[in-house]
Amino acid sequence: MSDASVVVVTYNGLPWIEQALESAGGAETVLVDNGSTDGTVSFVRERFPSVAVVEQENRGLAAGWNAGIARTSGHYVLLLNSDAWLDEGALDALVVFADAHPDAAVIAPRLRNPDGTLQRSVRGFPTLWRLATEYLYLRKLAPGSRALNAFYAGGFAHDEVREAEFLMGAVWLVRRAAIDEVGPADESFFLFSEEVDWAYRFRRAGWKSLFFPGAEATHVYGASHGGRLFIEIQRGHLRFLAKHRGAAYAERARLLLRLSLRLRGMLIRGERGRMYREAAAWLGSGHMDDLIA
Repeated sequence: MSDASVVVVTYNGLPWIEQALESAGGAETVLVDNGSTDGTVSFVRERFPSVAVVEQENRGLAAGWNAGIARTSGHYVLLLNSDAWLDEGALDALVVFADAHPDAAVIAPRLRNPDGTLQRSVRGFPTLWRLATEYLYLRKLAPGSRALNAFYAGGFAHDEVREAEFLMGAVWLVRRAAIDEVGPADESFFLFSEEVDWAYRFRRAGWKSLFFPGAEATHVYGASHGGRLFIEIQRGHLRFLAKHRGAAYAERARLLLRLSLRLRGMLIRGERGRMYREAAAWLGSGHMDDLIA
């Protein structure tokens, strides 16, 4: 078995947790439960007695990652979503690749949806322009264009090794030496943008994030929150930009997001339109410091 530990953070993860933990094989595995009420903890303790279970109040995904990492010993830590599972041999393949690329802090595999289709996981750091291309639907004018779709790495086929600005955090192999240098995940991010911030900090310190299609995994996109936390996505954008670009830049992003979501709310009906209108109202409900607190 490769020198990697596995950390899984759960919050009512019962539908998929068995597949996730089975895919970890015999690796040292820590499950951090953020207050599940669906029987996740009792199921894991009965079904996977070798998995160390940590129960704590729900302080978010980054806090769960940090708690789990602190209880592991591998030179690498695989951060595995509770709604994701590795193909056979994927963990060993990730570690072999990481050993051959000592400048990489993060290695992420190719992701599939449960129906077998590609799940695009290469991303670009948010900027005002990139948020505009996403939230004003400009990327739909040329989905394969890097100019209009850098936020989702337009034009990248996900079939070759590539350095990315960041990779979706469903399945991350993280080098412990990079964590020791850069520090733990920022727990002020509750959910969404925690991996964006960490990847940005790794990159700023000279480390790389690499996409490796030689290992694969399945991810049930959005299963952990079901789209119910759309406002948290906006909060994550603003917190990241305020932290790394400054308050004035984040304020311009707030105005852009509010305008675009108001427009979406006017054009789109039903539950999705209501979600956009509520997020726009939230973006106009207070000062920046209050919104990202």
